[in-house]
This record gives sequence, C-alpha cells and structure tokens, in this order.
Amino acid sequence: MARPAHATLNPRKQPRQARSQATVEVIVEACIQVLLQEGANRLTTTRVAERAGVSVGSLYQYYPNKQALLYAVLAQHLNKVGDAVEVAAQSASGRSLPDMVVAVVDAFVGAKLAHVDESRALYGVASDLEAADIVNAIGARCCKAVAAMLSTAPRVRFVDARLSAYIWFTAMVGSTRAMLEGGAPPKMLKALRDQLVTLGLSYLQSEAISTRQKRTAST
Repeated sequence: MARPAHATLNPRKQPRQARSQATVEVIVEACIQVLLQEGANRLTTTRVAERAGVSVGSLYQYYPNKQALLYAVLAQHLNKVGDAVEVAAQSASGRSLPDMVVAVVDAFVGAKLAHVDESRALYGVASDLEAADIVNAIGARCCKAVAAMLSTAPRVRFVDARLSAYIWFTAMVGSTRAMLEGGAPPKMLKALRDQLVTLGLSYLQSEAISTRQKRTAST
C-alpha cells in the first residue's frame, strides 16, 4: 500500500465536542475491525464508514483519505504503548533495578499483546505508510522515561543512562516485533515476558556500576 504523492496523513480537523469525539472513536474502531478482517490493501473508507454506521462524508470531515485514517489508528496504538511505558517507568522510579525491569517489561508487553492481531497488522501499516516520524517520536518518549527511571536506581549508576535505556528499549521492541511479524505461536508469546525480563536485567546489570565499588576504588 504505497502512499500517493499527494496524500496527507494529517486529520482534517480535531473533534472538539463529545459527539464528535464519539464519532471519531467509532470510526477508528471500525477501521481496526476492517483492517483485521480485510487487510490493509482491501480496506477502503467506504467499508470503514459502513462498519462504523456513518456516512463517508462524515468520515472525510476528519480523515481526507485512507492513509490518514490508518495513520490515526497507528498513532493511537503507539501512544497507548508509550503511555503505558511512561507510567510504569515513573511508578518504578527509586525502586530496585529488577523491579524497574519487571515494571517496564510488563507495561510494554501488556500493551503490545493485549490485542495480538491488531499489533501484527499495524506493523505492516507502519511500514507501508513510512510512518517513521510517529514511531520514532514514541520511541524517544519511552527511552526518555526509562532513562529517567534508571537514573534513580539505588546503589548503582549508569555512565550514560540515556544510551543504556535506548539499547534496552530498542532490543525489547525488536524482539517483540520479530515474534509478532514472524507469527510466533501462543506458547512463544506467553514466554516473551519472562525472556524480555531476563534480557533487560542481564544487560542493565552488566552496564550498572555499583556505587559501593566506586567508593572502594576511590579509597
């Protein structure tokens, strides 16, 4: 699904009133349903409008084309992931490193695997839309939150918390994407959480410098 040269991914307008917000929510949910049942190539604004129970004209008030609609669905999904990771990182600040890892992994995996088919379908949408801007923006949000969390870890410090957060988070994202896009069976997906905890904790412990060791080395 190549993006036409003239296509814009920006919505025509943002819903302001409760009724408009409800209409947009119905349209987005209908888009997800059609995407899962028909696939991105067969998805049309007409099919989405019919599923949503609104006119095509109503849909076009907000989304000028199919690409903009799919972009909105992708952005909603990624923002849910980003919100979950940010909340987890903030809540785990000041706790032990193992607790931090578990909190972030649980939040990330929970958001990605809450609707496995949707997550799988949206990886394809992201590639087709060349949506690197929103993907990178959410990734930056998550890495910033994780780095801030790591900087509060007791009894350890990181030479470059931002770099450590980036390496850990992108490794987690890459592993999850490979499993979902590769059609990993439920048994493997069930094991994903524990494997990501092991991966994250092993890496971060190898990068962390004990403040006790630092004091000993300086005396």
